[in-house]
Amino acid sequence: MCENYNKKYKGWQASNHLKGLKVVIIMDDDYLALLDRAKTSLPETIKNHERFKVPEPDILQEGKITVIRNFSAIVDALRRDPEHLLHYLLRELGTPGNIEGQRLVLKAKITSAQINDRIQGYIDTFVLCSECGRPDTRIVKDGRTLVLECDACGAHRPVNVRRSSRDAFAIREGSVYEIMIEDVGRKGDGIAKLDKYVVYVPGTAKGAKLRVKIQKISGNVAFAVPTQDPVSPQ
Repeated sequence: MCENYNKKYKGWQASNHLKGLKVVIIMDDDYLALLDRAKTSLPETIKNHERFKVPEPDILQEGKITVIRNFSAIVDALRRDPEHLLHYLLRELGTPGNIEGQRLVLKAKITSAQINDRIQGYIDTFVLCSECGRPDTRIVKDGRTLVLECDACGAHRPVNVRRSSRDAFAIREGSVYEIMIEDVGRKGDGIAKLDKYVVYVPGTAKGAKLRVKIQKISGNVAFAVPTQDPVSPQ
């Protein structure tokens, strides 16, 4: 066994010429430099994965109105279109609402547990990769199908929106229902709730009770007009 100082590795090198074994002991500074070099070569998605954290919803109750004060921060963390998350929450919570600056205003009294559950459902459906569990994904449209593509592992899957137990009730276009206008939107349309559906009725006032005929349904949002026709059998 013989030992000598190797300038290339800035450390001591021990050699066993009889067994052909060579061991190189690298000094601490050189190890740290190699570690830093390895970190810089990692893909950006892998480095950022550990930092993925969605802010806890900052909820304010104002009578029958619920406000998510940090809605913009939640959207930024998810890297999704604010309108996409808005429509998902309105459909899942069964309430009208709109974005006001950094806030989301819901026209109903919603509990923190309900909001947290729906946001987690959105993350599971539209953000996290089902293969690697990372959030480095994007939504693309393949024909009429939404597909979640992962930039980290390359996996892709169709987006399957979970269905709640409320889906058992469904309104039908052309049918007549009796409703009460609970609010009026920015465009002057009356807003009512019919089970899980938000119904917009033009030319109506808050508090009015009337029969309406459903003209169009889009998800959990329906558009109707006042009518004198009898209520349709369920």
